[in-house]
Amino acid sequence: MQLNQYLNRRNISSSIVLNLNREKLWELITSPGHLNNCHPFCKTNDIIRWEDDCHEDVLTYLNGLTYKRVFQNWDPGYGYDLLIGEENGPQSHVVWKIHEIAENQSSLTITVYPYLLTHWPRILSFIPFSIWIKPRLGRYLDSVLSGFDYFIKKNEQVPRNFKGKHPWFS
Repeated sequence: MQLNQYLNRRNISSSIVLNLNREKLWELITSPGHLNNCHPFCKTNDIIRWEDDCHEDVLTYLNGLTYKRVFQNWDPGYGYDLLIGEENGPQSHVVWKIHEIAENQSSLTITVYPYLLTHWPRILSFIPFSIWIKPRLGRYLDSVLSGFDYFIKKNEQVPRNFKGKHPWFS
């Protein structure tokens, strides 16, 4: 599937303002294995390849669900996008974007284009997406972004299930 075809899917975004400049935030979100410290539902974040032209890792959630992340576009200092899902399974497209707000303040936005319900006709998927997927995925993204805020403020690993358990990942 062409990467731009993922953008036709329904999506959910969440943002947070962090007390970190753009360069330092970029360093954090691109450091190998960074999800081990910042992601509240991460059991492990293991590197497959982390080189200038290729970035791949594996995220194992607290409940044992294992997703491979394959980074597609890498825009130094501003963000990246990736495909995530079970190996050889359906993939979701995820976009991470950094926006500088002030000298020591940036926003981080994560947008997910999930694979869930993509085989349904668009009109029929509206209600299940709105009442089932969007609230759960929104809560997940808010927890993940809060995990980054926690790590930045306290300089220690975010507690697992920070902000509460999640039915898909805990």
